[in-house]
Amino acid sequence: MLQRCAPGSQGPLPLCGALPHSATALRHRLRQCAERIPEAEAVLDLLDKCPEHQKKGNFPVIVFEGLDATGKTTVTQAVKDTLNGILLGSPPPCISQWRTVFDDEPTPIKRAFYAAGNYILASEIAKASTQAPVIIDRYWHSTAAYTIATETNGKLQDLPPPHDEVYRWPEDLLKPDLVLLLTVDPEERVRRLQCRGLEKTKEEAELEANSLFRQRVEESYRRMVNPACQEVDASPSKEEVLNTVLQLINKYFAL
Repeated sequence: MLQRCAPGSQGPLPLCGALPHSATALRHRLRQCAERIPEAEAVLDLLDKCPEHQKKGNFPVIVFEGLDATGKTTVTQAVKDTLNGILLGSPPPCISQWRTVFDDEPTPIKRAFYAAGNYILASEIAKASTQAPVIIDRYWHSTAAYTIATETNGKLQDLPPPHDEVYRWPEDLLKPDLVLLLTVDPEERVRRLQCRGLEKTKEEAELEANSLFRQRVEESYRRMVNPACQEVDASPSKEEVLNTVLQLINKYFAL
């Protein structure tokens, strides 16, 4: 059962163990399993090549979050084309080949892998944002939301309360300028998934079978702070959703 991190506590608290909240912590986690999992050593090598302090360029960094089949792929590509931007995603391609390896590992190792992907991605964001607007398909909020929802049993009231530290952005991770959370009606999302005809991930299968899990993921997204998620209804047509998204982006950046 998920518990919160008590300030100054020396005891093992499950959420702290489930989601490393700094590059130092996730390196330590990956080193613990590197002898058994060679891919962990490869991830560590990539992490070690990333500058310790990532600095964003002058162009905006915009993240799109949401469950599968909420339209992230379509919207991110359209926004990238409209803004002549650079499209990135998490986990980055350099480690995506190892997802199946880590997905079968216990939660602490699995989450360390996805957290590491965010820090490796941050290095790409820092470089790309000196050249053009950066559009990102999932980033830290996804890693955090799925971890919180997985490690919490029960209903929404069993989540850590709003403003808990678990919803805060890591201090040593490059921060985006804007995070947009795409949402659709649950029935519409399932219909879209069925139209895709693609094999479901373990988490997607759980989202479909367990409405409480889906609610915990979405509510965790909504409780994220610094930066918070700006919610966008992605149920209308592609054109309407893109128009809404571009209006929000123009409101923040006047591009």
